[in-house]
Amino acid sequence: MVKLVALYKQPEDKQAFDDHYFNIHLPLAGKMPGLKKVTVTRFSETPMGTEAPFYLKAEMFFDDKETLMRAMGSPEGKAAAKDVMSFAGKLVTMMIGEELDGNEK
Repeated sequence: MVKLVALYKQPEDKQAFDDHYFNIHLPLAGKMPGLKKVTVTRFSETPMGTEAPFYLKAEMFFDDKETLMRAMGSPEGKAAAKDVMSFAGKLVTMMIGEELDGNEK
């Protein structure tokens, strides 16, 4: 399985970020064709008790890279990309990765 991972740095206004992310962005991204599952992690702190450098991690799962790339090029994918740039362009880093079971190299 392949996933698109988005890491978001700490926003200045967490409430405004959450409102937009969960009420506007996530529903838009959820319409991407071929999307199997989305997981979202909100980070609270580091093991040393300091503020985490990242606020949120989103993982969007697809069967394979081709399906992911088609989804990103779809009207729904373009709408989600335009939206993320509008509210979190300076905060987000996106990467494509392959899900491993921990025993694979």
